[in-house]
Amino acid sequence: MTIATTAVADMADAAQILLNTIRRPVIMVGPEGHITYANADAEDFFRSSATMLARNTLAKLIPFGSPLLALVDQVRDRRTPVNEYRVDVSSPRLGIEKVVDLYAAPVPEFPDSVVVMFQERSMADKIDRQMTHRGAARSVTGLAAMLAHEIKNPLSGIRGAAQLLELSASDEDRALTRLITDETDRIVSLVDRMEVFSDERPIDRYPVNIHVVLDHVKAIARNGFANRIKVVEDYDPSLPSVYGNRDQLIQVFLNLVKNAAEAIGSDPLGEITLTTAFRPGIRVSVPGTQDRVSLPLEFCVHDNGSGVSEDILPILFDPFITTKPNGSGLGLALVAKIVGEHGGIIECESTPRGTTFRVLLPAWKEPTAESHEGYRP
Repeated sequence: MTIATTAVADMADAAQILLNTIRRPVIMVGPEGHITYANADAEDFFRSSATMLARNTLAKLIPFGSPLLALVDQVRDRRTPVNEYRVDVSSPRLGIEKVVDLYAAPVPEFPDSVVVMFQERSMADKIDRQMTHRGAARSVTGLAAMLAHEIKNPLSGIRGAAQLLELSASDEDRALTRLITDETDRIVSLVDRMEVFSDERPIDRYPVNIHVVLDHVKAIARNGFANRIKVVEDYDPSLPSVYGNRDQLIQVFLNLVKNAAEAIGSDPLGEITLTTAFRPGIRVSVPGTQDRVSLPLEFCVHDNGSGVSEDILPILFDPFITTKPNGSGLGLALVAKIVGEHGGIIECESTPRGTTFRVLLPAWKEPTAESHEGYRP
């Protein structure tokens, strides 16, 4: 084998490795419609090996009349890249409700060949829902500021008047004045809880060891609301630090673990699982800046309770949404607000066999010589 041949083979191997690291299905469609290349994710997507895919044309693998075929023809004819969004490729082979975004481009080195990259809508829809969660939290921010001023002051006067009436009231009427004071106290307490949403100060962020945070949360849970529930850990000890605020992250995971404990209830077989992992991240905008950060750190709180009903799941992080008899519906809204302010994403997946809250957060990066912003020794 000549040096030139060896160099070409090495470049081909490098290209194969590179494309396999892209966590999106990527295929190349030849002039006759055959799949001449497929990366590892494409093999998973089409549920077939690259060798088997090469024996078929694209038309045999996707639903009849799919816009994907027209897209490939368009790219081949015009020789320009094309994006197509929300393309339904559902089929018995690919699965039901399979909706993808497509990017197709010509390959100049291989005439009439087209490379196609698929992005399943699940991740894109998660980002869309996360933007909705943040908008809902902002709506509570304005409501909290208004309530603090417009409601708490009149309530103070009502409570004071009820206390004065109690001094000269009969026993029967005294029960009514106490009801008035108790109810005003309850409303003030609710407003106080909402006032946390009106705090728009920048978050003081620094490197945080998430396992220290989770150990602290677990200790609180074991000595309180989850003292009879088994808590299982599945941690990746090599994770880098989170770029976040320790106290606020404790609040996030304490709320999630408490929510999990309440979902389990008195089930003697109840179990909460805490997991940490490094995942290929996505890039999202950091609120209040033009920066975009990767979210490679994944933290999950899983319970084996009865799950969340399908009608509640899409609005679970909206304020005042709760299935608890005495709940205010602000706990998960606060979680969504804090995670959003950290530049992260929170998602909930639920089945009748359990619920998983998944939090994606940015990792801490050492400050460069030019910038020490956010550094805490």
